[in-house]
Amino acid sequence: MKNNPYRLANAILPIYGWRPLYFISIIPVVLAIYIRRKIPEPQGWLEAKKQPKNDKKNEWFAIYKDPKIRTIFLFWIFTSTFLQFGFYGVGTWLPTYLVQELGFDFKKMTGYLVGTYTALIFGKILAGWLADLIGRRAVYAIGGLSTAIFLPFLIMYHTPGNIIILLTIFGFLYGTPYGVNGTYMSESFPTHIRGTAVGGAYNIGRFGAAIAPISIGIISQAQSIGFGLAILGVAYALAGIIPALFIREKMYDPFQNKTSAPTPQGESNTENHSA
Repeated sequence: MKNNPYRLANAILPIYGWRPLYFISIIPVVLAIYIRRKIPEPQGWLEAKKQPKNDKKNEWFAIYKDPKIRTIFLFWIFTSTFLQFGFYGVGTWLPTYLVQELGFDFKKMTGYLVGTYTALIFGKILAGWLADLIGRRAVYAIGGLSTAIFLPFLIMYHTPGNIIILLTIFGFLYGTPYGVNGTYMSESFPTHIRGTAVGGAYNIGRFGAAIAPISIGIISQAQSIGFGLAILGVAYALAGIIPALFIREKMYDPFQNKTSAPTPQGESNTENHSA
């Protein structure tokens, strides 16, 4: 139970047991039905669907064929891999770290994690708002790099008196890239291959999520869990550096059926529609 990585379960299981989790799982189903019926598709996708299709094109071949799209696709694979390595590595090992190395009992640890993950929610909301003010790339890079800096700081300088504050700040930071991830990636690819490119890059990057728990476990045996968590800062740094240097924002407007190359500034011609 102490190694349970699922955040909601960590908060509910010790007090209420497992049955309430099944009732809570109904909420995403209701939200999915609401989104399907009430949220419109982007105009660019609707226009693309209206166009006659004489032959079925292979989206993967289209990604590979275009050098610019292929390059951006590869950059997003690396970025997604490092981001998910860091994010899921923290989610898996932070509860164990609080119990085994900081000495918190399980119920007290759950309270700390609830605060951390609540801050994460607000951090994502703030990231989305800031992205409209200063740009997706800036927010993504700042989120990744600030998490990379703060994670080892948390491990090395925590005390019983400041651990709550440090965990809250950390929760606010480490989910920031996810607050703009979907929008940033979607605007990196043209309409006709957007779903394939975004889904492909992100889910290939799940390799990072898969190996993170094992990797940190191996490191913790040789050093400590805290040292392993600090290493995750390297992954977050790379997740921030790659888009900061190589991935422009707003290269394609999802509300326009536009398949041409992005403008030199990396912005669409109808920026007012970019979400």
